[in-house]
Amino acid sequence: MEQLFGGIEQLIVAGILLVLIISILKSGIKFVPQNRAYIVERFGKYHSTKEAGLNFIIPFIDRIAANRSLKEQAVDIPSQGGITKDNISLTVDGVLYFRVLDPYKATYGVDNYIFAVTQLAQTTMRSELGKMELDKTFEERDQLNANIVLSINDASAPWGIQVMRYEIKDIVPPSSIMDAMEAQMKAERVKRAQILESEGDRQAAINRAEGEKQSVVLAAEADKSEQILRAEGEAQAIVAVADAQAEALRKVGAAANTDDGQKAVQLDLASKAIEAKQAIAKESSVVLLPDNNTEAASIVAEAMTIVNKLNKEKTDGMARE
Repeated sequence: MEQLFGGIEQLIVAGILLVLIISILKSGIKFVPQNRAYIVERFGKYHSTKEAGLNFIIPFIDRIAANRSLKEQAVDIPSQGGITKDNISLTVDGVLYFRVLDPYKATYGVDNYIFAVTQLAQTTMRSELGKMELDKTFEERDQLNANIVLSINDASAPWGIQVMRYEIKDIVPPSSIMDAMEAQMKAERVKRAQILESEGDRQAAINRAEGEKQSVVLAAEADKSEQILRAEGEAQAIVAVADAQAEALRKVGAAANTDDGQKAVQLDLASKAIEAKQAIAKESSVVLLPDNNTEAASIVAEAMTIVNKLNKEKTDGMARE
């Protein structure tokens, strides 16, 4: 029995030792996640930096002093006051993006690198605001962000921190400045509206003038065409009347060149002479009688002489042709 109990005790002790050995070996095996770094100290002094993957340490001698993330981190920068170059007080907040480049420096170079970089961002922001005027802070926000990043990187290099970018979220000027800016923007909008309205009126006036000009030109051209057509019509009418009169004279002359025509002409002239005397008698109470009773006959004879002469000239002209 004593031997049996002795064997059991030995098994128990061996099992305990085996468990202790496995626990010790397990505590010496470290799996470092991706984008993280472990700072290992040996006897309280920095020994090494363990990166992602399987790593080993000596139990009870080495310890994990710090676990640093190598990912990009975003830290909210609280609202803070600042004074611009033209002495305007502003309230500004933002977001800072950074990552740890050197875990050793981030652990031993500064006590709390997140708090340190946040405070550095605030002081740098106030410093950069003091170099710019109020209008520039709104117009050149990207340049302001870039200047803050450069300044923080210069100061945070001993901490193993790299600032990727800084984004200003809000810039809040005093209420009096806001009212003045709103009045200025309103005046600018009114100015632009007036300019656009005047440009519209100017263009409308130009269009009306062009339309009136074209209307006058078209009216003048129409009047010119009308006058030309009227003149051509009158000329054609005069020519037609002259042709008709000439044709009538030719027919009268041809008819008067015959014996019957001579008698008809004599009768017509005598009738007209009598009608003329009658008309004179109607218009006047005094009637002058000719000395000679053959006045009508003499008038007819003279007219016949003229007709005969004209007919003779016409006949001679035709013979010459």
